[in-house]
Amino acid sequence: MAVYGYARVSARDQNETRQIIAMQGAGVSRKNIYVDKQSGKDFDRPQYKRLIRRLRKNDLVYIVSLDRLGRDYEEIQKQWRLITKDKEVDICVMDMPLLDTRIGKDLLGTFVSDMFLQVLSFAAENERRCIKQRQAEGIAVAKARGVRFGRPPKPLPDNYEAVCERWISGAITESAAARECDMPLSTFIYKTRHLRAEK
Repeated sequence: MAVYGYARVSARDQNETRQIIAMQGAGVSRKNIYVDKQSGKDFDRPQYKRLIRRLRKNDLVYIVSLDRLGRDYEEIQKQWRLITKDKEVDICVMDMPLLDTRIGKDLLGTFVSDMFLQVLSFAAENERRCIKQRQAEGIAVAKARGVRFGRPPKPLPDNYEAVCERWISGAITESAAARECDMPLSTFIYKTRHLRAEK
């Protein structure tokens, strides 16, 4: 039997150390801990896939909390079945003792853990939806206050208006106008259409 750990953080600037320390405290070797730094919205994660390929019957996987596995209700259920039923590997969710498949392998124990898993995976997905909704609401409020997102637009070159006049009159082509303004053609077209629409 091999013992593994799986840790996940949502962004590259977040730290997975707390999860790793918890799993090492449970006896998992650092070389057997797989870490992904990306969203939990799906399971298309390189280290998770490596772990799944490595698993063999009767192995054990530690996860600090269920939301580190994922946040999509149906996908959590599917991956749980893949690990526990198809690969016959045990899972221990460290902050939820009821989600330890080594315990209660009888019919009642399996029923209780399955029900508990459904409730928790639903809660994980619901939290992800709430986070997205709060982000969207925050962005909408900020935009209404005039907050601009992204890089500030580069100022137009000094010769832009004169070059535009020549282009509009047909004296030069769009490509030539963009070159004279030292702008990519697509940027020149976008800026010109945008300014003309405003006028």
